[in-house]
Amino acid sequence: MERIKSLTQLDGVITQLPRGGYLVNTSAGYIQFGSPPETLKDTLFLPLGVPKIFILPMEHFDPKQGMSVAEIEFPIYFNYFLKKQKTKIYVDPAHISNMITVLNEAVFGPSDIDLTDEIFEDGKSYIPDLKKEMDFFRDNRNIDDMVELLPMADSFNIDEVKIIRNKDGSFTIYDKGTFLVEIPAHLSFKAVYNLGETLKEPFHPPEFGITCLGPSHGFDPEQNTSGFILWINKLGIMIDPPANSTLWLKDSNVNPKLIDSIILTHCHADHDAGTFQKILEETKVTIYTTPTIMASFIRKYSALTRIPSSTLKEMFNFYPLKINQKYDIHGALFSFYYSLHSIPTIGFHFVYRNKTFIYSSDHLNEPALITDLYKKGVLSEKRYHDLMNFPWDKDIIYHEAGIPPLHTPVSYLNSLPEEIQRKITVYHIAKKDFPENTFLKLARFGIAETVYPDIEKHEYEEAYRILDVFSRIDVFKTLPFEKIKDLLLVVKKVNFLKGSYIIRKNTKPDYFYVIISGNVSVTGLNDIEIKDKVYTTFEYFGEASILNNETRKADVIALTDIEAYAIDKVSFLRLISDTPVEETMQKLAKIRNELSWKVIKSNSIFKDLSSSQITQLEQLCKISKFNAKDIVQAKGSLQKYIYLLINGKVQRDDGKILDKMGQFIGDICRLKEVKALEYNYTAISDIEAYQIEGEKMVQFLKDNPGIYMSTMFQYQEIC
Repeated sequence: MERIKSLTQLDGVITQLPRGGYLVNTSAGYIQFGSPPETLKDTLFLPLGVPKIFILPMEHFDPKQGMSVAEIEFPIYFNYFLKKQKTKIYVDPAHISNMITVLNEAVFGPSDIDLTDEIFEDGKSYIPDLKKEMDFFRDNRNIDDMVELLPMADSFNIDEVKIIRNKDGSFTIYDKGTFLVEIPAHLSFKAVYNLGETLKEPFHPPEFGITCLGPSHGFDPEQNTSGFILWINKLGIMIDPPANSTLWLKDSNVNPKLIDSIILTHCHADHDAGTFQKILEETKVTIYTTPTIMASFIRKYSALTRIPSSTLKEMFNFYPLKINQKYDIHGALFSFYYSLHSIPTIGFHFVYRNKTFIYSSDHLNEPALITDLYKKGVLSEKRYHDLMNFPWDKDIIYHEAGIPPLHTPVSYLNSLPEEIQRKITVYHIAKKDFPENTFLKLARFGIAETVYPDIEKHEYEEAYRILDVFSRIDVFKTLPFEKIKDLLLVVKKVNFLKGSYIIRKNTKPDYFYVIISGNVSVTGLNDIEIKDKVYTTFEYFGEASILNNETRKADVIALTDIEAYAIDKVSFLRLISDTPVEETMQKLAKIRNELSWKVIKSNSIFKDLSSSQITQLEQLCKISKFNAKDIVQAKGSLQKYIYLLINGKVQRDDGKILDKMGQFIGDICRLKEVKALEYNYTAISDIEAYQIEGEKMVQFLKDNPGIYMSTMFQYQEIC
């Protein structure tokens, strides 16, 4: 692969695209290798424009970033609808059927729809004929009309361009008989996003607010693609998160644990690209959508990742929605409906305290066009009546805009009465297309642009907040109800300025702390320097010294301004006494005083765990010791335990030596797949290791989808 080193020197021939993949300028025109999300925005203004020829790598998914590197929906839309041209896609022959599945779901939606069980029976509801609506938008088109999917051979020609597919997955390119360039096998996704104005301190979520993740559409190279966060009771719900939302939020000092759910409105790439990223971030997220949309999402991403649908379903919590039924999400009362779009798409409205809110999602909201569809028999009378009576009476209206017949023309929104326009924030539109003379508001991107509508205050807000924070800490989920009442009497809110000491080493223990907002650093634990030991929102500290009745073993310093709940020593011990919390914390106090953090961080799969994930894993650990010549794991057996090496040496039957801190003693992949071990693992010195029950380790992996994904895609490296 020496030729790869010369890529940057081949000016005018090859371009490494900012978002990933390569663009090669050939006599046949641009040929793009790999297609991560939004690379269309990279190529839109190049001399030859958006490519019409794409070559996809063997692997279509980047597991580290949770992103497709074969996102060809938008190039196909652009070439077909705007340029009136077909797109040629070269794919490994074994994966053509997968790409057909992906494109059919995205472009035309599911082939069969049965909404019988998705409509809430209230005597007024009816079943919309989405299939008839989708057929209208489809207009007798097929995938073959828009794209040509071609199987890649080991060597193939595109006009006078010869492409050789090497055994390692890389590509060698000749043009008119002359060597041009070599393209690597693995084409990674690269995050490109506008950060906007950020906050110096961690973001404090409001009782109610809206943060714009992006105001525009998938063809706009200037602004992020549309999506937003609803903050309700200080917790976030992502609405159709665009690509890179999770990365942008981290860079904007927004703790990912503040966002625990997603509303997925439909399965176009500009609306579902960031969903999988969020799924892979820390613990399981809850996805709210209808069974029809979820089935489409699963088919699409199973085809992209080649992960079985049953495994994908284990990676998040699915909350199936019924149309017109009421749902309490974080204290707001939601109701969902199917909008008018080319594939199944939901909009929603909700009531929270004294405010009402509606989001149209992608939706053709234009009376003349709706009337035309009714006259053509596409819409029933009830459906027509519903679509013509959009609830403009809501206090806050978030409405999309775009190019009909798939979207609402902004000119229609701008024709509405002034009092309605003043309530509307417009999404899914480029700034250049937004009218100058209007009372409409264009969504403004960035954490600093978060909107904070006025809402009425509730008397028991702080009690609700205390219970909510403690309920998000695993160990406190087993606290009995009678003790929960006591919790409200003993907890108090405290604040610390950035740089201040919350706990000093060698002092007497006085308080137990739970972080509401901010980050703290733990240093000097057991006189061992552990880098980057940081606790953050919904994590706790200070329990070990209290439980062990000993002086503090580490300094705890505020890395940011800190807001926390504190419980004094006597009250804390009384609160957890004779409860499962006490037993778990006693065990954890011992482990947390050892090298657990360093050992876990030394493991190749666990090295990127968050502090809360490490705490989850620490709860499962038990110190185990073996003498030299002991068989730690026996060949042919199912693993009752998996071990993380602390110190010493272990040898496998194949001669491999395990002597690095954090290495698995055992086979994490065979543990997950419930397969017998291939080798004996024998101690060749006295060893110490953390023992974790096999079933609990597998459950930990399933509860943390990003780690679960790593074990699936790193089999050769790890095992």
